[in-house]
Amino acid sequence: MSFIDEIKNRAKSALKAIVLPEAEDIRIVEAAAIALREQYAKIILLGNEEKITRIAKENNFDISKASIINPKISSKHKMYAEKLYELRKEKGMTLEKAEELVSDEVYFGMMMVKNEEADGLVSGAIHSTSDTLRPALQILKTAPNTKLVSAFFIMVVPNCEYGEKGTFVFGDCGLNENPNAEELAEIAKSSSQSFEQLVGQEPKIGMLSYSTYGSAKSEMTQKVIDATNLIKERYPELQVDGELQLDSCIVPEVAKSKAPDSKVAGKCNTLIFPDLNSGNIGYKLTQRFAKAEAYGPLCQGIAKPVNDLSRGCSAKDVAGVIAITCVQAQK
Repeated sequence: MSFIDEIKNRAKSALKAIVLPEAEDIRIVEAAAIALREQYAKIILLGNEEKITRIAKENNFDISKASIINPKISSKHKMYAEKLYELRKEKGMTLEKAEELVSDEVYFGMMMVKNEEADGLVSGAIHSTSDTLRPALQILKTAPNTKLVSAFFIMVVPNCEYGEKGTFVFGDCGLNENPNAEELAEIAKSSSQSFEQLVGQEPKIGMLSYSTYGSAKSEMTQKVIDATNLIKERYPELQVDGELQLDSCIVPEVAKSKAPDSKVAGKCNTLIFPDLNSGNIGYKLTQRFAKAEAYGPLCQGIAKPVNDLSRGCSAKDVAGVIAITCVQAQK
């Protein structure tokens, strides 16, 4: 059984309601139809009902079991606006501005999650990452004991003996541009938790660099070394090592040569990139060259499950992220 099929089966065990604020996009409507047909999520679509139903009808997508809400005319618009005002008034929010924001589907969807009328939210097919995460942080805020919100990808590489049978977490590939050592350590911790929750196996964390064990020295390599030391000090229960080149992380034969005393090298399934440049390039190379399935950018560190999408996503991609969001909500 594939990774995403296992996720869908887990989602079916305790159905969660996922709100989709971009429901006037054909990919979102098709993904909603997939989730409803396969019965792994309850779906709430936000937007103009007439337009959404027309898209479904013209393309033979069955969304009859979805809830469709137009934030602009919803009976809950005023209540959500008042709640948003109370949440943000100390930051300068006015009631007038709150009413305007709640007319936006993403803000309305976040208020649904905040009010526990939905369990999670998936956006990003037509919105930028900042337009998805800004309202998430304003309304839902960070999770307890979390210092940093970050993003990760689940990468599923076909016919691959590395990682967890070809499955990896890549972090951070979508949000933090140039994390310092402290932030890199937090990304590693959160990514290990995401790997354990979604893949169900023990994370083995590789802190990536262009150097292995001091084969090169610079500010860039030192940042990774410092981050690795912080993780080992703060979270001694985690299996982590660094700084490691990619081949040292995942190829046992190379690890024996370059890092013979490491208990993690050659076995890593959770790869932490030193910056957003390398992370974004790394996941896209893996996706295109290795024909890997790439689910994300998924978010970690927010109080409730909120996940971003690549604007180049397909309906199949969105359907997979909906299932992942359901499993995150089961936590």
